[in-house]
Amino acid sequence: MMIGIAHMAEMGLLSSVAAPALVRWARRPLRLDALAVPGAVALPLFVAFHAAVVLGMAAGAVPETWHVPAHALLLAAAIVFWLPVFGDRRRLGGAGRMVYLFAAMPSLDLPALAVIARGDSPGGLAMVITMMPIGVLAVITTLRWMFAEEARVRAMEGGPR
Repeated sequence: MMIGIAHMAEMGLLSSVAAPALVRWARRPLRLDALAVPGAVALPLFVAFHAAVVLGMAAGAVPETWHVPAHALLLAAAIVFWLPVFGDRRRLGGAGRMVYLFAAMPSLDLPALAVIARGDSPGGLAMVITMMPIGVLAVITTLRWMFAEEARVRAMEGGPR
């Protein structure tokens, strides 16, 4: 069953744009850090939940009346996923955030590849494309961590060289 480009893009954007934006800019007023779990727990749980929602919808196992609650649960799970990156409580260090995001990228794209294999190439590609902000954030995180480490080493050595 094809669930459509817009639907797949919506799920991708909820996970890769809306959730990190909420965690980054609304975590304190919404008290989102209360939901924080260690990254080693958040990543596999979100990958599994994301796959279940995407593949369940693609297979038609999720009734149409459950799509809005499924999206709300996906957003909530994505918020928990992003807390180790942008949250205050249980936030990973620079290298940890880098590894976390680079590990998440292929894991979160696997359900989209399954959707493509089932015959919904446009829907699967829409999800892959809308999940690209995770890769962009992984690169930015890596660069920030590298520059911070270089500055730390320079400071320990006594100045610029």
